[in-house]
Amino acid sequence: MNENQSSAQNPSQNQAWFALAILFAINTMNFFDRQIAASVGKPIIDEFKLTDSDFGNMAMAFTLIYAAVGVPLGRWADRGNRSRILSIGVAAWSLFTAAGAAAWSYGSLFAARMLVGVGEASCSPAGNSLIGDLYPANKRARATSIFMLGLPIGIFLSNMFGGVIAKHYGWRATLLIAAVPGLILASLAFFIKEPPRGATEAIKTKQQDHKGWEPYRRVLNIPTMWWIILSGALHNFNAYAVNSFMPLYLGRYHGLDVANAGYVSAVVLGAVGVVGLLGGGLAADWVRKKSPNGRMLLSAWSLLISTPCIFLALQMPKGSLTAFMILMGIGWMMIYVYYVTVYPAVQDVVEPGLRGTAMALYFFAMYLLGGAFGAKILGNLSDYFARQEMIKAGATAMAESFRAEGLHTAFYIAPVASLILALVLFAGARTVAKDMERLQQWMRGAAEKA
Repeated sequence: MNENQSSAQNPSQNQAWFALAILFAINTMNFFDRQIAASVGKPIIDEFKLTDSDFGNMAMAFTLIYAAVGVPLGRWADRGNRSRILSIGVAAWSLFTAAGAAAWSYGSLFAARMLVGVGEASCSPAGNSLIGDLYPANKRARATSIFMLGLPIGIFLSNMFGGVIAKHYGWRATLLIAAVPGLILASLAFFIKEPPRGATEAIKTKQQDHKGWEPYRRVLNIPTMWWIILSGALHNFNAYAVNSFMPLYLGRYHGLDVANAGYVSAVVLGAVGVVGLLGGGLAADWVRKKSPNGRMLLSAWSLLISTPCIFLALQMPKGSLTAFMILMGIGWMMIYVYYVTVYPAVQDVVEPGLRGTAMALYFFAMYLLGGAFGAKILGNLSDYFARQEMIKAGATAMAESFRAEGLHTAFYIAPVASLILALVLFAGARTVAKDMERLQQWMRGAAEKA
């Protein structure tokens, strides 16, 4: 390669890395602000005198709003300037995170959290669409793994510092502080240069102008997308149930205060994700070279391994924190492999001009059918089993010990969901190769017509 060629390529490489760094930071704050309510769940529940079901309702409504708004934002990501979409979205959710600090009732906090969901719905469709146009197919899993590192790191930081700040200064100060980094990132997002759609594809095609329901029909005509959408619903059901109640579970069942419950949650739900995403991203790109369905198979086996680990973690008696952390940490680390295998698989089977739409449909189902009801169902199960414990003891008033046992029993829904998810991913691995070949044929035909 001569000097002129090198200088011509370096700027695009630098732009890609700059964009990925900003996208990673934005995604970190996306999950930081999303998790922050769970990290200070106990003081919120105590102040407003809520049940677990009430708390689950707030998480459910958040995800319903996120799912509904994400669909039009996905179409906007396929047609508009993605860096500006991100900038507006980040600024919006940061301001509404801060607004939650002024809540005077459960209803006002509920409303503020819903508006956080509206802003956060901009992140994934625009971010994943940008990555598809910044990195070629053989590097997308690694790029996606860096972007998705924001998930575990955001959850880690939120749990690690949310409880500590709340313990010393109250949960309202926690929400105010959480808003500041997002407002800075909103301004930085403007500096991401918009790449052309399909810029990194081996076969260049002209951007298609799909109208009406045609974009959704084209995406849903891909068999693998149905398996991916179903997997997303199951995955998010699990993730939102566990993330929403883990600090509370550790406080009630293992007797930790709000700060220590945050530390343990930060490790088993956040820190382990760094290993799962980076290791999974490298493995996903490697298996993709070996077999077209390699990524989906890797994801399926990872979820199959996670199932007994989570089950055994819940079997640990009260106070056995070391064993719990090891088992739950390994189980949740394997679950993180899902993101760097399934997200790139969407890009493998969907044409460049519809990837924002595909991700929006995927997230719509992921949150509407999965995430929204994960926290809600676990919260309802917790209240139900707590009442059963109270009846069994012959008591007439609810005690914290009954609530601890109720939440512990409800948590067994997590390994069940993990097992079903693994089976769905094995099914998706059977269709993905044919859909990848179908996309390549379509792109070759589109290139000849251009």
